[in-house]
Amino acid sequence: MAKVCAITNKSSQLGGGYSNRTRATQFNPTGVKRRYANLQKKKIYIPELKKSVTLTLSTKGIKTIQKNGAYATLHKAGIV
Repeated sequence: MAKVCAITNKSSQLGGGYSNRTRATQFNPTGVKRRYANLQKKKIYIPELKKSVTLTLSTKGIKTIQKNGAYATLHKAGIV
């Protein structure tokens, strides 16, 4: 299972870099760090279909489902 939100398509990103102090000195390297999205595994009941679906969602995706409804959001994302 990929670590990607089913609704917002959020996944990990590479971040970090060099500060000006690091550029000024020779022996102070900084590396690139992978930053992960806040993904949660959720079981969502869809009353229109009378069934449950388990999805990996970001917290923003969970808020979107609460605001717009499960069926409308999942239909728009192409899951249902």
